Amino acid sequence: MNFKQAFQYISYLQYPLMLIALYFSVIPYLSGLEKLRENPGLLFDNLNSALIFMGLGISFSSLQDTTKTQNKLSLNVWESPKKGKIAIILMCMMIMLFLLFGLIGYFSSEKGVLKDMSVGIIVLALGMFGFLKSAIEMFENHRKDKSDVASN
Repeated sequence: MNFKQAFQYISYLQYPLMLIALYFSVIPYLSGLEKLRENPGLLFDNLNSALIFMGLGISFSSLQDTTKTQNKLSLNVWESPKKGKIAIILMCMMIMLFLLFGLIGYFSSEKGVLKDMSVGIIVLALGMFGFLKSAIEMFENHRKDKSDVASN
């Protein structure tokens, strides 16, 4: 087994991490709306945990093989120079927005929802950085205009 294949197998940890994030997203509603009304902070604590595990799951997804696509939709995006650039720009904007909100919340002096969820938002943004690197590599590997020039 080579290192590339080992990282490919490690990337499958993204699925249990995403399931844990889903668990934290759903559990406040399963505990009952009465309990949620009594303690609304419970919702945000669970949402923070969900964001943390989602960020970890996304970071593990960046370990997968970038020479292959997962489905036809992603192949369609990464083959097109225009769609690929738009996808990368949107990812960059999302990362910057998440980092901005997370850092503002983390360094704010007031106790509030954003302060409570800031760590989860920052972990999500950092996980997306690795995903952005993988997206850029997929874009380079699958672009139609680059592969047409290389084959001529």
